[in-house]
Amino acid sequence: MNARDAGVRITVLAVPDCPNAPVVRERIAAAIEGHAASVEFVEVSDEATAAWWHMTGSPTLLLGGVDPFALPGADPSLSCRLYRHADGTTDGAPSVADLRRVLAASGRDPYLISAP
Repeated sequence: MNARDAGVRITVLAVPDCPNAPVVRERIAAAIEGHAASVEFVEVSDEATAAWWHMTGSPTLLLGGVDPFALPGADPSLSCRLYRHADGTTDGAPSVADLRRVLAASGRDPYLISAP
């Protein structure tokens, strides 16, 4: 079995009681529906842990340990994070379409790309 067959490892970092954690959980489920993936949710409650994970706001999504939505120069933070969508709007979690796009671009599961 190669890495592609094993699916993708998704880690979501969020502060306790993050209002966008349930939103990102639902969107990830929709984006990966029917595909092999390991999804881990990690609660981050202090700056040192945020720095260790390179968390730049809550929630932060990692694919194979890498933040595909990272902004250059962003500092580790426990603050709320905003994601900019293709239409210019912002939201507290990546859209299903954006999740599918980064999953497909990662090469971890080429079958995830589909119309939103």
